[in-house]
Amino acid sequence: MNKTNPRILIAGATGYLGSHIVNVLLKQKVDFKVLVRSKNKLLEMGLLDKQIEIAHVTDASTLHGCCEGIDVVISSVGITRQKDGLSFMDVDFQANLNLLEEAERAGVKKFIYISAFNAPKYQGVRLLRAKERFAKRLLASKVLEPCIVRPNGFFSDIEEFYSMAKSGRVYVFGKGNVQLNPIHGEDLARFCLEVINKEGNEFDIGGAEVFSVYDVAELAFHAQDKTPRITCLPDWVRKISLFIAAKLPEKFGGPAEFFLTVMAQNMVAPTYGKRKLGDHFRNIFQEENK
Repeated sequence: MNKTNPRILIAGATGYLGSHIVNVLLKQKVDFKVLVRSKNKLLEMGLLDKQIEIAHVTDASTLHGCCEGIDVVISSVGITRQKDGLSFMDVDFQANLNLLEEAERAGVKKFIYISAFNAPKYQGVRLLRAKERFAKRLLASKVLEPCIVRPNGFFSDIEEFYSMAKSGRVYVFGKGNVQLNPIHGEDLARFCLEVINKEGNEFDIGGAEVFSVYDVAELAFHAQDKTPRITCLPDWVRKISLFIAAKLPEKFGGPAEFFLTVMAQNMVAPTYGKRKLGDHFRNIFQEENK
């Protein structure tokens, strides 16, 4: 593999993280390809037709040849809300496995997969179980170099606090003292590209700032020039809600099951990047009030 100019394939390129990786690569004027179901969004972002491979990662037969001439695959393929009748195992596990097997067949040198922070600890959560089932298979590969990146929550996930503040009140569990350090998509994108040349197979990563959940709620209000109105719910509310979410079909309970689980204890990963959550909230507010 040419470490100074590896040939890169991005899977999941139209998602939150994938879009940021594509934008970083475009700024760096790096030659790369993307694997997508539809090319319209990528063409609007500035990609050329020759950079776009059309395939359905859930259908292994459509992937044949997509990794030819590729040195590094970066996959952020996954779902948080089911559609098309697909489950977490169908996408987060099986679709990534289909791509990995094609990468192994084609002689790809390195496969970078984006899982989630602390996923190995929470195997009772259906989303994380699917992600880590694939991660284990990838780490066991003897054909290529495996790499798992486990990021903390994205800024886009934390926007729910902004939405609650916009409606007038934010609800937190307990005293709101659980700590976390979410990461902006652009910072994470840059890290994912850096690990192409890093030694090691597993990396935890979070944003530059560590907050309590209560701090995040206050930031969301301040960004909108509002007086904070925060209600602390007893933790038994979270526990009962989690019990119910875990019993519901994935389509309805999966995202809530994940959120309610990770809100139970501190989620602080190694810090990285420079983007600030307060700035992110203020940017949203400014865009809404142009």
